[in-house]
Amino acid sequence: MPTISNSSGSFVGTELENDVSAFLGIQYASAKRFCQPTDIKKYSSIVNAQTFGPQSPQVPGFMDEILNTKSLPSSEECFYLNIWKPTRVRERLPVLFWIHGGAYTNGTAATSWYDGANLVRLGDVVVVSINYRLGPFGFIGDNNLGTLDQISALRWVNRNIEAFGGDPSNVTIFGESAGGSSVVALTASDLTRGMFAKAWAMSPSLLQLRSIQDAQQAKQKFLEAAKCSSLDRLSSMSTQEIVDATRQMFVDAENYISTFTPTAGGAGLPLDIYAASAKSKIPMVVGTNRDENRLWTALNPSANQMSEQDARKIFEAACGQRAASAWNIISRNREALSPAQMVAALQTETNFRVPAQKLCERRATSDANSWMYWFTWQTPVFDGAFGCCHALDLPFVFNNLDKPNVEMFTGSDPSRREISSHFTSELIQFAKYGTVSWPIYSADERHTLKIDIKTELVVDPDSEIRQIWADR
Repeated sequence: MPTISNSSGSFVGTELENDVSAFLGIQYASAKRFCQPTDIKKYSSIVNAQTFGPQSPQVPGFMDEILNTKSLPSSEECFYLNIWKPTRVRERLPVLFWIHGGAYTNGTAATSWYDGANLVRLGDVVVVSINYRLGPFGFIGDNNLGTLDQISALRWVNRNIEAFGGDPSNVTIFGESAGGSSVVALTASDLTRGMFAKAWAMSPSLLQLRSIQDAQQAKQKFLEAAKCSSLDRLSSMSTQEIVDATRQMFVDAENYISTFTPTAGGAGLPLDIYAASAKSKIPMVVGTNRDENRLWTALNPSANQMSEQDARKIFEAACGQRAASAWNIISRNREALSPAQMVAALQTETNFRVPAQKLCERRATSDANSWMYWFTWQTPVFDGAFGCCHALDLPFVFNNLDKPNVEMFTGSDPSRREISSHFTSELIQFAKYGTVSWPIYSADERHTLKIDIKTELVVDPDSEIRQIWADR
């Protein structure tokens, strides 16, 4: 069994196939409920790092059902990280630091799709993944405890990763969805200076980075759902009672995705995250999937019953006087879509692509290098109902197409291999050298790498759709 020792302690891991070692379930911090994390700097006994640590207590989401993670152990003491490394390391290697998604309310680093071994085999890198507090445990009010957990894990990496063969001066943070917006938030935080060199944000849910006012309103609504008058009273409730109140709040909330999320201007984060990210000058790759919101449309039984009239009302609420024009433009630029899929296309732009473009535009004005990609490969499963939906790219970027339940989501088309190989090679090149194969994004040319069976550089893709939001 591989053993690593440094001034913090000794860690016993597991040797995998092809000269990769895994060290799982290393506790990086501790904290009382609703309190900031305290770093663990020294271990009093040998750390048995052979199994994943517990995930944060949560209400499982759709991906947790697909990936069969809802039955994994959970605990409010969920401060655990995992490391994959080459068994034999001859020099300090780039570090890839993964932050899982799940709307800040569910998910776990123990998901099989996030296994880092194949990235290690392909790229000669060290991969780290983390758990952090979710839902009300991590994001009640504006205290941003889940974000502070992520920062605590980064501090652990900076103190200890060299012993595992990693280079603490060459850390790339990457994540998807809530993990992607976490990546952006971390580039903006003064608490992370010097902790990582580069950032890669996949489908970042940037609209989840809420205001202090929204955070306080959500906190009050949750206290009402929990039938509590104060945070002190909430502190005395059981873990399960808090999870049950969370489940009830999701039923009642008009917009549950902003119920428990990082707060701009709250603990550890500035008021203007885009501006602070640009000021940091940290190189960043930002990508979105073509049909992000089709994930939820395809799984909503009532979506099949949506009429064109109902869909157009949603366009009117979102676009006002431009609703008819937006409908026509999206119709021209997409294959024949059902009314529900038209709404999903609108929401994909509103929730993911437009915020990502605006982030890169803001960074470009401050000469902060950004690169944009667009993942467009469509899964054939369920007669193509998912399109190129949210989370579809996850097994591709980790080169984990053989993991459990992947084919249920992606099908088994052999073309997946080449797409994954290209995608992964770009990530590894960025982690090693801070560069990718395509030009920097600018508001003038909008160079974008389109990732599909045929991967190609495009200039201002879907420009007609982008113009719908250009002046808003």
